[in-house]
Formats: sequence, C-alpha cells, structure tokens
Amino acid sequence: MTAETNDALVIFTPSGKRGRFALGTPVLTAARQLGVDLDSVCGGRGICSKCQITPGYGEFPKHGVTVSEDALSDWNAVEDRYKRIRGLIDGRRLGCQAKVMGDVVIDVPPESQVHKQVIRKSATERVMVMDPATRAVYVEVEEPDMHEPTGDFERLARALAAQWQVEGIEADLSVLRRLQPVLRKGEFKVTVVLHKGNHDSVTRVLDIFPGFHEGPLLGMAVDLGSTTIAAHLCDLTDGRVLASSGLMNPQIRFGEDLMSRVSYAMMNPGGDIEMTRVVREAINTLAQAVAGEAGVDPASIYEMVIVFNPVMHHLFLGVDPVELGQAPFALATSGSLSLDARDLDLTNLNRTARVYVLPCIAGHVGADAAAVALSEEPNKSKDMVLIVDVGTNAEILLGNETRVLACSSPTGPAFEGAQISSGQRAAPGAIERVEIDPVTKEPRFRVIGSEVWSDDPAFAEATKAAGVTGICGSGIIEAVAEMRMAGLVDPGGLIGGPDQTGSARCEPHGRTFGYLLHDGSAEGGPRISVLQGDIRAIQLAKSALYAGARLLMDEMGVETVDRVTLAGAFGAHISPKHAMILGMIPDVPLEKVTSAGNAAGTGARIALCSVAARDQIEATVHDIHKVETAIEPRFQEHFVNANAIPHAVDPFPNLNGIVTLPEVSFNPKSGGDEGGRRRRRG
Repeated sequence: MTAETNDALVIFTPSGKRGRFALGTPVLTAARQLGVDLDSVCGGRGICSKCQITPGYGEFPKHGVTVSEDALSDWNAVEDRYKRIRGLIDGRRLGCQAKVMGDVVIDVPPESQVHKQVIRKSATERVMVMDPATRAVYVEVEEPDMHEPTGDFERLARALAAQWQVEGIEADLSVLRRLQPVLRKGEFKVTVVLHKGNHDSVTRVLDIFPGFHEGPLLGMAVDLGSTTIAAHLCDLTDGRVLASSGLMNPQIRFGEDLMSRVSYAMMNPGGDIEMTRVVREAINTLAQAVAGEAGVDPASIYEMVIVFNPVMHHLFLGVDPVELGQAPFALATSGSLSLDARDLDLTNLNRTARVYVLPCIAGHVGADAAAVALSEEPNKSKDMVLIVDVGTNAEILLGNETRVLACSSPTGPAFEGAQISSGQRAAPGAIERVEIDPVTKEPRFRVIGSEVWSDDPAFAEATKAAGVTGICGSGIIEAVAEMRMAGLVDPGGLIGGPDQTGSARCEPHGRTFGYLLHDGSAEGGPRISVLQGDIRAIQLAKSALYAGARLLMDEMGVETVDRVTLAGAFGAHISPKHAMILGMIPDVPLEKVTSAGNAAGTGARIALCSVAARDQIEATVHDIHKVETAIEPRFQEHFVNANAIPHAVDPFPNLNGIVTLPEVSFNPKSGGDEGGRRRRRG
C-alpha cells in the first residue's frame, strides 16, 4: 500500500487484472471498474450470491504483495444470513459485501464468472485398442453347504478362477460388507467389477451386483494443467468418450506459473497443503460435471488416469514441491503410481476407484509429456519430428526412431490470455481470430461463440448475447502476427506511432503506442487494444518456446526438422502461418505443421483403455533423454535471438517464400527513418 495515496492494490485471478482502490471499496465495485468477469444479478444487495469470491492470504511473490488477514472487511450479517440459509463454501466471501481494506489477491471462481470458460482441451477422435485394467464379468457362485464350511468370498474366488481364469482376488471392506446380501439377492449369480493394473499382483474386486448387470463401467482421463484442468469420461468397454468438461485450475490464485506456486509453498507454511486441497476439490467437481453431462451416477467411475507436469504431480499427490524449485530439480518419485482414489480425497468416484499416474520423464518434464509421447509416438517416426505442447509450461519432444529428446520451457501464461492488458481466458465474447488489412491497417476479428467476422453487418446481432469482452490467447497471437505483417510492429517488437504507420489506430499509451483493435465504449463495452507490454509478453513466451526447440536441435545435431506437431489447445486453434511469423516454431513447410489436439489428454485416454499401453510408456520414458534448459548456457543465447519477430539470426526460407514481412523500424536508435518506411538491406 502506498503512503501517498492510502489506496490498496487489488489483484484478481485468474484474469491477472489489477488496480488501486480507496479503502472501503466493495470488491464487486473494484471488479467492475477493472472489467473483471464477476457476476451479479441482485445489484449488490447480497441476495443472488453470484458474486462469490475467494480472497488469498499470505505471501504472493509473483505479484509482489503480502496479504494480511484483515485485507478485507469483517464478515457481516448479510453474509452470515446467506451462509446460514443457503450455504457458502468456507473461505468464500460475497463480493458485494466484502470491502477492500488492504492489498489483496482475489480469486473469481468459475461459477462466479459471467462468461464461462470454454475448455479447448476437447477429446480428439482416436481408435482405442481396448485392454482395460477394469472389466465386469458375470459369474455363478456355488451356494454355501453345511458339509463344506467355506466363506462366500472364498467361493467367489473359486468361481472366478474356474470360469474366468482369475487367480487371486482381494476386496475392500465396503465390498465385503455387501457381498452376502448381493449374492443372495442374485441367487448366487452376480456381476463383479474387477481391476488388475500393471502394478498389481492380485485382482481387486471393486464392486458386485446381483444377477447380470449391464450398468455403465466408466473411467476418467484427466489432464491437470497449470492453468486448466480437462476431464474426459470414457466407457471402459469400448473407449468412447461420453462427456468432457473442464475448469480453471484453482491454484492460479497462488501463482500463475509453476515457480510462483513453489515459492508460495516455500514462503507460506501449509501453502502446499492448501494447493493440494483445492486441486483435488476441482477434480471432484469435474467428476460430478462429466457424470451429470453423461447422465450417469459418479459411482460408475471406477478408474482415473491423470497426467500433469512435475509441480502439479507433487501438489496433487500431497508432496511438497520445494525440491523442484531448485537444482537439481529432484522428483520425489518419477515412476508410475497406482493408488486408491479415497487416499487422494477423490470422493465423487466409486468408493473403491483406482487412480493410475503416468511416469514423469524428469524434474521439469512430467507425466503430461509422457502422455504426449504415448499419443504421438515420436520414437516410431521415420522423419525428424518436433512435438510442441504449449501451455503455461511448454513440453517439447524432438526425435525419430533412433533417439528422442525432451525439455520443458517456461513460456508463462501469456499464450493463455493472461498478462495481456485486455486478455481473458477462452470464453464466449473473447476475440480468437484477427486479420489486419496491410493497406488500410484496419482490423477485423471473430469472437468465440460466433462464426461471423466483425466487418459483417450481421456481427452485432450474432454477438449480442456475449458481446466483445476481451482477447484470448489465440487472438493475441494472431493479432501480433498480423500487426507484424501489416507493418504496425517492427522486427524488434516495437509498435509504431500514427505518423510512422499511417494508422490512427496506433494510439499513444504513455511513452509507447498501442493498436486499437475494437472500441465498444459507445455501447458501454470495453476498448480492446494491443499494447507494447502485450507484445513484450508474447515475445518472452515465444522466445522461451523457440529457444527450447533450438536447444534440442543443437543436442540432436540438426539445423532443421522435417515436421512440427502442435499439441494442446494452442495447436488446435492457431494457424501455422501465424505461429511461424511470430517465430514460435522452427521454419518448415506449412503443410508439415499439423495439430494433434489435446495429445496429453489423448495419451491419458490411451493409458485408461490399455494396460499394455501403460507398460509401453513406462518402458519408453527410460529411453527419452532430458535436456535441462535451466543449466544449458546456449539457452540464453537462443532466447535473446528469438526475441526478434520472427528471429534475429535464423533464416526462415519457407516462411519467406509465402510472406513478405515489411522492413520497418520504429526505434530511432536503430537508424530506421522517422516515418518507419521500408529500408533496403545493406
């Protein structure tokens, strides 16, 4: 808090929007003034409860603030009445009632957001080879006999061995309690749900039903990312995806990137426990959501496979991630794990459900990268393939059938729309596609939820419900690339002024310029601009990505790759041309750049459907060589060179064959003319 203004700094997550407000300002008022997506229907009277928020307390190194316990006004009678009558999750406050009394970090949960998150990690169509760890069998059990006093469970075991060649079973106490009534109800004919994973020496009885039971037998594949969590509910008999859902990772309020979450755990005793709790609650929420979408009982979910990066791995398992924050980045365990769901507080699955965790490759290359390797199989590729899974932390694989290398690169959350002035998560109303006329410098764009472009007369009506609310990751990437193609941004990333570019849309913002993409102020909407700081955030993110790829190419001894596979939400929604103009990926023919969709989620689904696939990836990870970007001296050199758009040193012959980028310079020190007109190379 500054002494001069006596105002408090308010930071909202997951949007990252921040501002200073007078003490006593209601949180809802601060959110509205910053354009934060916080719902309210009752006009702030504490009736609708849609403005629920979760304040964060303690050290927040990422934001440079310490939040004290009295950062918000005391719990009041309105909140007390609401909680007593309708219920309010512990730790939640009503944004219309809580007032800012000091620097504070405030998380807006998904259910309090007007524009709900669009999860782009949707399931990719894939033919599954079924070899599941969980299956259901019908068995006829001998009835008890006074002359042969064996227990019902022992006779069930004998029947399974005789009829299904299942040798050796065990059961949870909850199953044993139900065994006798179920056997008798079914007249000793029962359907048994069995589970035997690749770590198990015996087969587990997960559930038992009287007679022949054809109820659903389901599993859940989860991709737990730093920013988003995606879940796919799958039929374990044929591999079909019955429902998919996703939400923001609630750990974002503790830090947008991995290292800030590790720092939070280091600086706040019990911080790791809190982060573990909220992410497990989120997965319980997702289990309920996918079951609801599919119209099934969550108790039908008998198995879960989960993939994540190493920090998420530790925090989900309840392991302190502090060792991952410092060299040599040691994992508590890198092997795969088979666990009971109840030991992980996953209560919205079957009470006996099992959880399989894919192996990690190394300290900063996790089970998500292993899942990508399982899905895309670079170790079986004849040509040299670069696989890039971009999120807040990028996993990169390079290789072919002779050798595979891997690294992770800290791209940060800019590609997700965070740290961007008008940025937001992917939700209806967010700008996702951008084109800029190179002659007139006028933009047109498309928003999520509509196929109509902004220069179409039907645009206003088509976007009436959601409006134009901000710009998401794919939108900012295309905007920056289009600005470079239109001569509004020079190779160094500087935005030119109106005199230099000939466009009045290039408006002054302090000592730099911004490009006005959309002005909705006349209708009470936002002005959406791409500012100089936004360009810098994208430059830093793409430089980290490209530097990681170049580091692997150096290690492999190659100057080019044969093809590039873009994985994850990024890969599915960014055009290869825009990615290459930015210099996010190495130069290859555009037709050699393909999207793999959510490859990590696909890998999780493959492992869910096949024990053999689990064996395969457990063997494969031992053959993947990890390159540590944090200690490689050439990483910094590659990073600096990659700051230019597309690159300061590396030639891009394939790109140059299809796009001519204007030779402009808006930096007076570089010798460019003041008008920013094209200059000849010497």
